[in-house]
Amino acid sequence: MKYISTLVFLFIALISLAQSQREKKNFDFDWNFTLEDVSEAKNPNFDDSNWQEVQLPHDWSIKQPVSKENVGEGWMVGSMGYLPGGIGWYRKTFMVPVDFKAKKVVIQFDGVYHQSDVYINGKHLGFHPYGYTTFEYDLTPYLNYGKENTIAVRVDHSDSPSSRWYSGSGIYRHVWLKVTHPVHVATWGTYITTLEISEKEAQVNIATTIEYNGQNPVEVLVQNQIIDRQGKKVAEEKSKLQVGKSKQETLQQSLKLKEPQLWSIDEPTLYAMETTVKVNGKTVDEYKTPFGVREIRFDADKGFFLNGENIKMKGMNLHPDAGSLGTAVPDRSYLRRLQILKEYGVNAIRCSHNPPTTEFLDMCDSLGLVVIDEAFDKWKSGYYEKYFDEWWQRDMDAMILRDRNHPSIVLWSVGNETSEQNWEIGGTERLKMLVEYVKKQEPTRPVTAALRPVIDRPYNKNGFAEAMDIVGYNYQEQWLEEDKAQFPDRIMYISEAYPYFRGRSNTYKDFYPSNPWYDVAENDYVFGQFIWAGVDYLGESSGWPSTGWPTGFFDICMFEKPSAAFHRSVWNEKPMVRIAVADQSLDIDPGKPHWSWPFLASHWNFPQYKGHIVEVHTTTNCDKVELLLNGESLGKRKTSDYSNNTIKWHVPYDAGKIEAKGYNGEKQVAVYSLQTSDEPAQVKFKLDRESITADGLDLAHLEVSLLDENGVLVQTDEREITIEVSGKGKLLGLDTGDIRRDSFSGNSIQSYFGKALVTFQSTREEGNIIVKVKVDGLPEEIISIPTYK
Repeated sequence: MKYISTLVFLFIALISLAQSQREKKNFDFDWNFTLEDVSEAKNPNFDDSNWQEVQLPHDWSIKQPVSKENVGEGWMVGSMGYLPGGIGWYRKTFMVPVDFKAKKVVIQFDGVYHQSDVYINGKHLGFHPYGYTTFEYDLTPYLNYGKENTIAVRVDHSDSPSSRWYSGSGIYRHVWLKVTHPVHVATWGTYITTLEISEKEAQVNIATTIEYNGQNPVEVLVQNQIIDRQGKKVAEEKSKLQVGKSKQETLQQSLKLKEPQLWSIDEPTLYAMETTVKVNGKTVDEYKTPFGVREIRFDADKGFFLNGENIKMKGMNLHPDAGSLGTAVPDRSYLRRLQILKEYGVNAIRCSHNPPTTEFLDMCDSLGLVVIDEAFDKWKSGYYEKYFDEWWQRDMDAMILRDRNHPSIVLWSVGNETSEQNWEIGGTERLKMLVEYVKKQEPTRPVTAALRPVIDRPYNKNGFAEAMDIVGYNYQEQWLEEDKAQFPDRIMYISEAYPYFRGRSNTYKDFYPSNPWYDVAENDYVFGQFIWAGVDYLGESSGWPSTGWPTGFFDICMFEKPSAAFHRSVWNEKPMVRIAVADQSLDIDPGKPHWSWPFLASHWNFPQYKGHIVEVHTTTNCDKVELLLNGESLGKRKTSDYSNNTIKWHVPYDAGKIEAKGYNGEKQVAVYSLQTSDEPAQVKFKLDRESITADGLDLAHLEVSLLDENGVLVQTDEREITIEVSGKGKLLGLDTGDIRRDSFSGNSIQSYFGKALVTFQSTREEGNIIVKVKVDGLPEEIISIPTYK
């Protein structure tokens, strides 16, 4: 009965599509899945009734057992976080109205990891190997109109691990059904540029590609209108175009935008280009393209300019997973992450080392984050090696054509730490080929790649570095001054930076405790840095039992770590001070040494050190800090007398309250304190949404904190937390900041430093989501969250 109801619901929805000009329907629901290779599954009459019902995005690996057996080999050890890959099949049955015979019907996959084969009604549509690019297939010739149709997708991740980090497995991004008139704007068929900008006027150029597969040529009227953020039409242009001699024709138009509002980091103003296509006076297609008006410029001596303003990029490298959600990350989870990073002071993101989702870039556009959009990790090494020659151009197109209208993107990156940077035969020529192709497709942004640190730096001798517009250095701060002297016209930035230590002399692994940010702040010619990594992620484990990379400034819950205090101090003007205690005996996953830092805790519970000296760090952007222990001043110290904006104090431990006061001149401008806690006596909840949408996609995050009877966070008495979600929602993930786990499934977890994060998702029905929280030794708590259509 449920199967029939689903088909009826989908049929009604598709009829509504047939009655409109263009529709892009979310196709994430009502899939069946099996984690086995069943070759008969491509046949439309195959019985999949005993398969698991799943909703996309879906990552099958994350819910599998963590095991030492899933270790990988060589440099891939721990890359998948000790989680398995395998081969899986997805199937979905849906009805197609008869009216669709006059339409074009396309299925679009935003990302499948990886090596996918797609079938419609038993017909093989194609193979797509790369797991990080969008692709689509035309279903029109193969559909049964007015009848059932079956999509089947085989996903082969049997070569797991394949990426150098946790990639997940399956259809881990959105899927869309797109229905258009035969005459329509092609996929990613608008290209908007704003190269001439003044206070009075901006010239907005748009290239519109119209697609038509009919037999006889038709005359098409293309109308483009610019709509401002208030919904008002502010510019318009109409032109006619003959289409039909070839499958696609492109129309060039230019519009004058008066008194343009510029897109910037602080004011990310967006416009919309509304494209209307008419044939014989009848509207046959409508297409909307968000865009921004902004000017970017890079200078070898002064760095990066946005709208004429010199800006340092305060950046983070991000991988695509989100803890127990794996790589099947709902849009709202990404938004929460980016909002937290923006508040922290981040203004730039490097998408390492693959294109992100379209929704991710939309969020960067809206929040005011500049982006480096990166196509590949390796070229002819790693898992992409066997596909490079045949697929690099198609995958590059998928990134550039899809993403070219995002104002947030300021650089195209074609690779990261490739073996070609050394003396590999043909390496420099390969880079030149990629750069030339990108600039032909999209010439308004420079092209970069990131260089792996090598002591003899062959890329400075074989022409590799000079083959790109802008050079990205990974962990090579100590050589920037020398390279600047040798290559004065080179534009450079730190594409990957250690979070704490810095290289020195002729080695990039020196453990020198001077933060690499100073190499950016003190040198105009270095336009920014991107920390590796901004947020903890799965994969690239330093060894069992760690499942991933634990040395980001934010853990997988997006809880800010004590180590993040330095960059908060130098990336923000608002006065701040933080307190942390250095103690190498803390229960912290160390990660790989050069990306680590002294273990720090932001609590004042160290009874084992009573009567002993502890090292206290006060990190600040204030001139001076006064430290007080239980009301007694331990003196004032100048920040300038210490490295890394961090004053180090040696304090005899005594329970109670330790407080830091920040001063600019003689005025107190910031304060921060830690209080010794008792045992847990209550639970504090922090919900990031008061209500969520009942669309089956929206979600909310619930922070759970253990407090003592005085409301102090208890970080040294961990408790088992059990979550039950009922009503109009479901539990999606349960995390703490600790990635040393044997499972990412289940509804129970032990708190870590006194906290946990619950992620839950709505269903497609209105009502209340009921979340029951049980903490060992404390009364059960119940929270209700309403959902609305």
